[in-house]
Amino acid sequence: MLKSSEISTYRDMPKSQVDDVFEPIVVEAQSLISELLKINSPKPSDPIIRRLDLKGIRNVQNVSFPCEEPRDLTATLHEALSIFANRLSHDHPNCFAYIPAAPSPLAWVGDLLTSIFNVNTALWDNSSGPSVVEHTLLRWLADRVGLPPSAGGCFVSGGSIANLTAIVAARDHILPPNARCDGIIYLSDQTHISNSKALHIAGFSAEQMRIIPTDEKFRMNVQTLAQAIQADRQNGRYPFLIVASCGSTNTGSIDPLNKLADIAQEQNLWLHVDGAYGASIALSTSHRHLVDGLGRADSISWDAHKWLFQTYGSGIVLTKNATALQDSFKVDAEYIRTPQALDGTVNFYNISPELSRPARAMSLWFTLRVLGSCAIGEMIDQCFANALAAESELRNLPNWTVISPATASIVVFRYTPAGFNLDEKQLDQLNLAISRRLLVENIAAMMTTTLRGRIVFRLCSMNPEIRSEGMATLIQTLDSVASTELSESFKKCEQRI
Repeated sequence: MLKSSEISTYRDMPKSQVDDVFEPIVVEAQSLISELLKINSPKPSDPIIRRLDLKGIRNVQNVSFPCEEPRDLTATLHEALSIFANRLSHDHPNCFAYIPAAPSPLAWVGDLLTSIFNVNTALWDNSSGPSVVEHTLLRWLADRVGLPPSAGGCFVSGGSIANLTAIVAARDHILPPNARCDGIIYLSDQTHISNSKALHIAGFSAEQMRIIPTDEKFRMNVQTLAQAIQADRQNGRYPFLIVASCGSTNTGSIDPLNKLADIAQEQNLWLHVDGAYGASIALSTSHRHLVDGLGRADSISWDAHKWLFQTYGSGIVLTKNATALQDSFKVDAEYIRTPQALDGTVNFYNISPELSRPARAMSLWFTLRVLGSCAIGEMIDQCFANALAAESELRNLPNWTVISPATASIVVFRYTPAGFNLDEKQLDQLNLAISRRLLVENIAAMMTTTLRGRIVFRLCSMNPEIRSEGMATLIQTLDSVASTELSESFKKCEQRI
């Protein structure tokens, strides 16, 4: 068996011995890759989710401690596989739980390259190749969403840090330091929680956040927003930031971006668009009109690990003017100064909150180079089609109510069986029970959320390998499970009586 100590000492060996050491590593790696491809191409009968029980927690705790002595490589690899087995499988064909998509295997290759070369892209001298790729890819992405040539940005770990980065830039660009206590931010009741968290980190209190109600399509109410801004100005406050949603987490709703941009321009406010999920729609030829106005934003957050089919964590922040990020994050120290910059050089530590940062752009670059951007757009279109197919089948069934029609790749609905005189709380509990049953019986991961005070199903279609005809079968199965759960619930009630 190959010992890890043999790997660590290869530099002192003659080449022939090095070859002897690495040959079994190559064989093991090939075997591992083959096994991983099977694991990450699950069949419908494979578990959608595995959760540790108390015994499992103790077992993992026991192997979580470092070994004092070297340990067999193969055995440790299998330990890692057994640990990772306890997870929700995003690429399972019946996983419709959350927005992060099933990643492309090409993203794994990009991740592998990034890890092997271990580049810190903070400093140009350390990473001129990957830095050029990141800078160029950001420019291309900015162009796709309609931002001007002055735009800039950086890759970050995900939407949370992208939102935080943009909020800090907005604060520094719009709000005078002596007015920070009076600064007011406008969000909707559907804005992702990472934005309020970022605002807290950036020094703003909940009292400075105005939650604007949404309309019947769960979009920010523009008239109410305008009234709130006017009222705050009259009360001596300092409105400075609107946070819009381009693909909300609950329903996929897209705020009226052009109207919000008009208000921001008229009122001299910064418009940040949380496009972590929905900004990718700009790559779809068929649906890009839905995000019209996105390019008028002052900043955009975007998650490649959502609808660009990348692995965690691949987030992007873009600003209309690249200088906005430099104004907030540029630093200097004698140990990071570089020679006179050439045209096209970039030091990302001056436009990012991070200093140590991996070459995150390389995985997305690799995927786009191999597949082509048109293929990504078609994959997004397939997810749209799947959500529409699910909605269509739901409307054909008498006991289901569509709460929010297919928007982007999300459709929201509720089981409301007729003739049973169930009140809203009972329906809430019934929908929760159906969702749990689907998961326990390994039928589907279809989670619930709360919308306007009621428990509802939220189907997120993020796997382009699934075809629309399969969605009808899924919904029919869901209806059957719901009917069984309803029947068993009534039997339990009768037994109690």
